[in-house]
Amino acid sequence: MATARAFHAGGRLLFPLRLKPRRPSSSPWSHFRTHLISSKPPPIPRARPPSRKIVAFGPGVGVVGWYLGLLDARPVLTKSVTAAAIFTAADLSSQMLTLDPEDSLDFLRTARMATYVFLISGPTLHLWFNFISKLFPKKDVVNTLKKMALGQAVYGPIMKSVFFSYNAGLQGETLPEIIARLKRDLVPAITSGLLYWPTCDLITFKFVPVHLQPLVSNSFSFLWTIYITYMASLKKADACGCGHEYVAVVK
Repeated sequence: MATARAFHAGGRLLFPLRLKPRRPSSSPWSHFRTHLISSKPPPIPRARPPSRKIVAFGPGVGVVGWYLGLLDARPVLTKSVTAAAIFTAADLSSQMLTLDPEDSLDFLRTARMATYVFLISGPTLHLWFNFISKLFPKKDVVNTLKKMALGQAVYGPIMKSVFFSYNAGLQGETLPEIIARLKRDLVPAITSGLLYWPTCDLITFKFVPVHLQPLVSNSFSFLWTIYITYMASLKKADACGCGHEYVAVVK
């Protein structure tokens, strides 16, 4: 019995009942394999949309770059302000060419012209050029002629009618007087536009990018604006059919 107990006790030393877990091998390959299994791939960073910042004016940025930055960040506002500035200069030039030496400049008339361009002409010109470029995206001769024809047939007459009506309404003309003015001045203005604008439109649509087309068109409109503001400042048309013309109320 004692011998059996001793053998059993020695058996615990020679053959333990609970085996300890075997340590993993410390070879370089085992560490590398463990790292591959346990490590996760790094997360892929999401691309952020490019932020549209206004390019600040400074020594390293020219006037052109500064303007293009504004045009990219605030296209409608920039085009409207640019058109209003060109229209203001054109109206003042028109007054200086037509006023008598004893007369003074009518800044209220210039303000009417500038507000029209800023509120109506500038935004609609931006929309029109974007629309026409999507309708006829190519710049070949055929598509350019289509853009020119559509502009002279649709956009031009509509905007001339709005301009004459807007200016006459701010001068205090009644609805019959506005209609009479349109009957008298609209057709001559459209005819004169057919002589001036096709060449300008050909250059604009053929060689100028879409985002710069309003700027080029407004630059061409400097001479045209001198004419159109002169037409808008003419006397009231005869609304009663009695042959009288009333002096336009310009102040």
